[in-house]
Amino acid sequence: MMEVRVATWNVNSVKQRIPRLLPWLDQRQPDVVCLQETKLTDHAFVDALGATLSVRGYEIAHHGEAQWNGVAILSRAGLDDVEVGLPGGPGFPHQEARSIGATCGGVRIHSVYVPNGRFPDSEHYHYKLAWLAALDRLLQAGPAARMVCGDMNIAPDDADVFDPGAYSGQTHVTPSERAALADLVGHGLHDVVRERWPTSRVFTYWDYRAGMFHQDLGMRIDLVLASDAVAARVRAAWVDRQARKGSGPSDHAPVIVDLDEALDGDIGPVVPPPSAPVVRRGEVKLPQSEGRTNSTGVNRRP
Repeated sequence: MMEVRVATWNVNSVKQRIPRLLPWLDQRQPDVVCLQETKLTDHAFVDALGATLSVRGYEIAHHGEAQWNGVAILSRAGLDDVEVGLPGGPGFPHQEARSIGATCGGVRIHSVYVPNGRFPDSEHYHYKLAWLAALDRLLQAGPAARMVCGDMNIAPDDADVFDPGAYSGQTHVTPSERAALADLVGHGLHDVVRERWPTSRVFTYWDYRAGMFHQDLGMRIDLVLASDAVAARVRAAWVDRQARKGSGPSDHAPVIVDLDEALDGDIGPVVPPPSAPVVRRGEVKLPQSEGRTNSTGVNRRP
């Protein structure tokens, strides 16, 4: 066993996020990084980041496409048996660049970007459920030491959104989505942040608009799920809210998990904690009626 810091981050266009990503790597020093929504082809990803990541000691596994989706694993703990895509998974209509797996430091790690679902009971919504079922099958067939990290596009419980009523009739919170995620977790996985901080207010995503981040009106949809063998090694699990601050951030914050040694102590659940008061339910409406937005406020393809 070796001490490993694992992080996951939906960067919402890695090319735009390079000025934030590289200093963050230098500051937090993760050994394994799962990225989502890179929005680059494999060749373009290497062109943009290959040299700077290599200098920092990272090997790269990337599965991407132009403009949409895209997942990656960066590792300086080994990068073996890379598998791109979701075996037997559905397409929309073709298989999208939403899953990549590799063995890093003796742990099978998957970086995933689960489909958004768009609208309840839509074709894309059923695609999302089928995709989750395929991911569940893949994980069940995996080794004892395994993790799945990424943007699940599901808030597991009402405690994982700022106001359940604000999301009524929308994806991310429907019973079918939550049941699909619960089934996946129930097959030998642990939601390590929630298990470590069972009663805390923890979000990982905040809409760019309407001051949602500054008011701490968010959702917890970026998860690190770990098998028994890995969960027993967790010494810290937290959301790096600092990375959501400042100029040109992603609308997601990274989630960081330390195995075997807590490099910054057992901090968390959110660093730094928000200063905004908790709003009463029903006081705030979502800034858009459908979909999530990009940094310009335009709905981005889920």
